[in-house]
Amino acid sequence: MMKHVSITILAVAFATAAFAAKKFPLAAASVVPAAKGSVEVGHDRNGNTEIKLTVEHLANPTSLSPSQANYVVWLQDKNSGPENRGELRVNGKLEGTFQTVTPRKNFDLFVTGENDGTAKSPSGPEVLRTTVSR
Repeated sequence: MMKHVSITILAVAFATAAFAAKKFPLAAASVVPAAKGSVEVGHDRNGNTEIKLTVEHLANPTSLSPSQANYVVWLQDKNSGPENRGELRVNGKLEGTFQTVTPRKNFDLFVTGENDGTAKSPSGPEVLRTTVSR
């Protein structure tokens, strides 16, 4: 009985490790030198990529030069233009999180300061970037 329980525990641990999320560090641009962050990716039951972006020490977008109203998260793969995935909101402690799901497996994720949170293409300064490959 004990052997069966040990094998089950090992199997669950192995399965969890095999499907564990991958973490990618975000590189900060010189306009936000104190910013730190990472992107954690996993997959859902449909095979889509789940993305959780976490940042800290990211200045309010109004502090950028020129001042911006929002931070926008973009995804871009080699065969397409950047896609606006939504706003990254930063709290009073200069921390923020953002979550989304995409069918993409390999892509660049970057954050820009924008005056319009619904911008169709990036026009403001890029503040964070990473390359994700699943």
